[in-house]
Amino acid sequence: QVQLVESGGGLVQPGGSLRLSCAASGAIFSRYVMGWYRQAPGKQREFVARITTEGNTDYPDSVKGRFAISRDNAKNTVYLQMNSLKPEDTAVYFCHTFDTRGVYWGQGTQVTVSS
Repeated sequence: QVQLVESGGGLVQPGGSLRLSCAASGAIFSRYVMGWYRQAPGKQREFVARITTEGNTDYPDSVKGRFAISRDNAKNTVYLQMNSLKPEDTAVYFCHTFDTRGVYWGQGTQVTVSS
């Protein structure tokens, strides 16, 4: 069973930056595709970023060029660097992965972008 624990959320002004972390345990981290999703109040959860086992990354247009996902396999941790934050980035951010046994989510970390 994979466990995911996010950290690094908080309140930031528009144009600011935050770095989220997701620590994984219970599995061989390097073998997992890792992702970030977010959910704003009253909206569906949406895809934010993905990094493969080879380090290839993928982003939706809404965050491309502003967000960057990375991984440190030695620390079993995936990061989400968020720059040029906008009020519409306000959401709970979730770490995600999956394997043949199921889909795994962290508990989420709140990101609020407001002046």
